[in-house]
Amino acid sequence: MLKLIFRNAFRHKLRTCLTILGITIAILAFGILRTLVNAWYSGVEASSSARLITRNAISLVFSLPLAYKEKIRGIPGVKNVSYAIWFNGTYISEKNFIPNFAIDPKTFLELYPEYTLPEDQKAAFFRDRMAAIAGRKVAERFSWKIGDTIPLKGTNFPGTWNFILRGIYHGAEKSTDETQLFFHWDYLNESLKKTAPNRADQVGIYIIGITNPNLAPEVSEAVDKTFKNSLAETMTETEKAFQLSFVSMTEAIVTVIQLVSFMVIIIIIAVVANTMVMTARERIGEYAIMKTLGFGGWHLAILIFGESLFITMVGCTLGILLTFPSAKIFGAKIGAYFPVFHVSANTIFLDIGAALLVSLIAAIFPTWHAVKIRVAEGLRRIG
Repeated sequence: MLKLIFRNAFRHKLRTCLTILGITIAILAFGILRTLVNAWYSGVEASSSARLITRNAISLVFSLPLAYKEKIRGIPGVKNVSYAIWFNGTYISEKNFIPNFAIDPKTFLELYPEYTLPEDQKAAFFRDRMAAIAGRKVAERFSWKIGDTIPLKGTNFPGTWNFILRGIYHGAEKSTDETQLFFHWDYLNESLKKTAPNRADQVGIYIIGITNPNLAPEVSEAVDKTFKNSLAETMTETEKAFQLSFVSMTEAIVTVIQLVSFMVIIIIIAVVANTMVMTARERIGEYAIMKTLGFGGWHLAILIFGESLFITMVGCTLGILLTFPSAKIFGAKIGAYFPVFHVSANTIFLDIGAALLVSLIAAIFPTWHAVKIRVAEGLRRIG
């Protein structure tokens, strides 16, 4: 039976090859689109349940006083506190987008153990207030080496700011963002005290490490209650909720991408179904002869479903194999905007599941027609 399925599949080589090509392209497109959706949520996936983010209750655009730090640290359930501010500097030109933040180095790296770098580089970063550390991907992108001077043109903070690269961090997990640049908040603050004193001693967000993830609601409520009715009220949420708030701003785009990915599957179902209908119609006479020889409906169903499954899975396999190099090329082109762009196991399972679904749906009608047709009617079509 397997030999018959294989021979039937390639009886019309050109049609079969074109159908396999269509499935390959569809699976490739589906895989890339699903990977793109996953990349959109990479920040959410990488978030820790043991970290909270506190920002200004009005908007993330507004800052918070540095004086809040010690008050937050004194709240029960808080293990440690760090802070950061979005610098929004550009490197050489606006095309070279780099996520860059001014941070409190020691407390920040304590809260983010997924950013790993050698101890000597970490010590050098701590010692030098003009020092910066960059992720592996961004360092490779611009061929930066330890000791290089990195000039950033400030957008939120006007002027040209020079930093000395003292370390290159690697991600402990695949989902860790390796495209960022961090430098000392003190360096920024000291300059602001001279040029814009009203903006000094301000931070963008507080990152709070908690002793137990189960305490997140209580600690969040306590932090916000502490600063209620102040000039800068706070909004505290889990890091995951904080990341989701960014994704929700572009939810319409994500929804469209998801719809397009499923439309690709519907289109390929139509293509494979058309091929199987044509194939079954041409073989009605052969099915009638097989019935006269004693083959039952199950035999015909196995033949048709087997052929549909064979063609679809060949296309699916080729599509999956092409997804990996394509995702690598695609990720290199948009790495500045999607720092984590890799094909997940879940995407592969979805590819296989979609291919199985296509093969089953495409074979239903031809099988029903072949099984129901009467022998005499089928024999009349011979010749």
